[in-house]
Amino acid sequence: MTGETRAARGWTALGLAIALLGVPAIALGWRLVVPDPKALDALVLREVSILALVALLLWLVIARERQPLSSIGLGPAPLWTSLAWGLACTLLMAVGIAVAFGLLRLLDLHQDPNFRISSSPWITTLIVIRAAIAEELFYRGYAITRLEALTGRRWIAALVPLALYAAFHYRLGAAGMLIALVLGAIFTGFFLWKRNLIANMLTHFLIDFVPNVLLVPSPGH
Repeated sequence: MTGETRAARGWTALGLAIALLGVPAIALGWRLVVPDPKALDALVLREVSILALVALLLWLVIARERQPLSSIGLGPAPLWTSLAWGLACTLLMAVGIAVAFGLLRLLDLHQDPNFRISSSPWITTLIVIRAAIAEELFYRGYAITRLEALTGRRWIAALVPLALYAAFHYRLGAAGMLIALVLGAIFTGFFLWKRNLIANMLTHFLIDFVPNVLLVPSPGH
């Protein structure tokens, strides 16, 4: 193994640490350090911090790994193609959501009926956009492609990020982790099939935005 190859693998290891552990590390640190982590200004700063990790990972891909963004599923498909596939995947997700809620009933698991991402629809929208971008980039686009390249085993590349993705929803309880596992599996399968990260991001945005923003009644209604 040449020095250049070792260096590239070192940067990829750093990229995997960012992708697999970055979001939960920031979220945990925020809850431990910030006096009122649910305050609106604290939530904005947290989301901006995670988006900064997104920028750092994209820089690492281009400047240190010296790989094109297409290596993580960003391009070269035309935008309209990505949007069309995103809408198609959203329809598939409707089936996945029905399966997930059927499993909840079967296992007698319950979601917190009072759970809200944020009291502000604008902050909720910011969080939903960030989640769509960061979680698909980290747990699908980067983690899957790099683990597949490092191990040569697609099943490892698929299962390791999926397991961590579901586990890191622990604050939503067993029901939340099960939903994340089922929907994450669909995201994973779709990315392995199409390698289109924009489509994944659009789907992720829609399935979070519709129930958490669009269908939430405004105060006073």
